[in-house]
Amino acid sequence: MIKIRIAVAGAGLIGQAHIKVLGASPSCMLSAIVDPSPAAMKLAAKEGVPLYKTIDELLLTNRPDGLILATPNQWHVSQALQCMEAKLPILLEKPIATTVAEGEEIVAMVAATGAKVLIGHHRAHSPIMAKAKEVVDSGKLGKLVAFTGSATFFKPDHYFTDAPWRKEEGAGPILINMIHEIHNMRMLCGEIVAVQAFASNATRRFPVEDTAAINLRFANGMLGTFMLSDTAASACSWEQTSQENKSYASYAGEDCYVISGNNGTLSVPTMRLKTYPRPEDRSWWKAFDESVVRLVQDDPLKHQMEHFGAVILGNAVPLVSAQDGLQNLRIVEAIVEAAKTGHIIELITH
Repeated sequence: MIKIRIAVAGAGLIGQAHIKVLGASPSCMLSAIVDPSPAAMKLAAKEGVPLYKTIDELLLTNRPDGLILATPNQWHVSQALQCMEAKLPILLEKPIATTVAEGEEIVAMVAATGAKVLIGHHRAHSPIMAKAKEVVDSGKLGKLVAFTGSATFFKPDHYFTDAPWRKEEGAGPILINMIHEIHNMRMLCGEIVAVQAFASNATRRFPVEDTAAINLRFANGMLGTFMLSDTAASACSWEQTSQENKSYASYAGEDCYVISGNNGTLSVPTMRLKTYPRPEDRSWWKAFDESVVRLVQDDPLKHQMEHFGAVILGNAVPLVSAQDGLQNLRIVEAIVEAAKTGHIIELITH
């Protein structure tokens, strides 16, 4: 079988993760690396592929079937537009852009040209998320009522000394971490139409928040709460509960999401399901039927790569579209505004 030739722009941590996945892919292969850094030269030599300093050089010399943009956030828009103009399919790492206004440029060009753009919200490709969505969509929980979520974890001091910008405005867990959670909530519960938030820097005293409490209203009428902190010594985060990324210690009995309907609840990622056996006899005095939904855990980056290959070939539409990526960013910006102003921020859905 002739493999799909995919280049990776950006040889940092996420770029290296994509390169590792490409090395094991049954349908895709690494064709080149684009990165001007000296470290990238060693990586390209190790992988046995050519190295280019710019996307221009790549397109002129060794055009791939698709390109993964794992470059710094501030380059996402210009590089994505360049690739779309060249009719090159791209997997654009999240966030789609640094601001909503910039992200709108990408969405407009996709709409105008039909460009193949997959946004790299890799958790959307998680088998855990797929199974949770299957349960929610089945109606077993009844009418959705509430979502409770958390991403509470402790970032060590060197995380901030290694990159001092993480202490300043424009960083913080709302902008850095919350965008992952937003897409998961939208997948499971539908569109978010309003947010409210409190933020605090009381623990680290950096100019940016270390903790946030967020309320959400969904288009279907359900309400949600989300606790976010990068200074809470807690295991209640996706990384520490899902066991998908082996870089993190994991705790199999912990959950980070609970989805509640008027007939039952699903806890994620333990997949503990509680439902009333007789909907006509529901009561808090009555016992639930209890079970655990079976699933197979696997690396979502691997599934994302195979999906990207299908998008390149025209056999699939992007699971996470440019419009999805923009809406995730729009909600994150609304949370930041809500925390600063104390106002409820209403959102436009598309």
